[in-house]
Amino acid sequence: MDYQDIHATTVLGIVRDGVAVIGGDGQVTLGNTVVKRSTVKVRKLANNTVLAGFAGGAADAFALLEHFEGKLEETRGNLARAALSLARDWRTDKFLRRLEAFLIVMDRQQGFILSGTGDVIQPEDGVMAIGSGASYALAAAKAYLDGSALPVREIVERSLRIASDICIYTNATLTIEEL
Repeated sequence: MDYQDIHATTVLGIVRDGVAVIGGDGQVTLGNTVVKRSTVKVRKLANNTVLAGFAGGAADAFALLEHFEGKLEETRGNLARAALSLARDWRTDKFLRRLEAFLIVMDRQQGFILSGTGDVIQPEDGVMAIGSGASYALAAAKAYLDGSALPVREIVERSLRIASDICIYTNATLTIEEL
């Protein structure tokens, strides 16, 4: 499953110059029907030192986020080690490997995209996106980062709004968190 294969949402995260911002839309779809417009898919973890966002099944994502928080505690807040440990468990554990979701996890220095196939992707430029509108939000964010001096939070918001104008599985009811 590709990080864009989930038709459920758009989550965008950017880490730049010691600032981390993650945002997600609020739309929940069931097939071709919108069933909810205001779900929160991003949150702060680990005493507000880590940001996380998810795309995919909500119950699956919550189970993964809970497991990830445990990994953060085990590694004393080491984001990279926690991400690698979660990915390993997600790929090999009988229960976890059935969960269908993607995560973005980040702190002020780095961010990762995590998947159930064991992927732990750390983009070189600190820009990460998952979900059905990922490519739209990613392209917009990269254009803003390359051609403007806008604050990271505003880039995330503008990029998600662009994705919501294009992707039918993404709406403009946004939740944005910042470190």
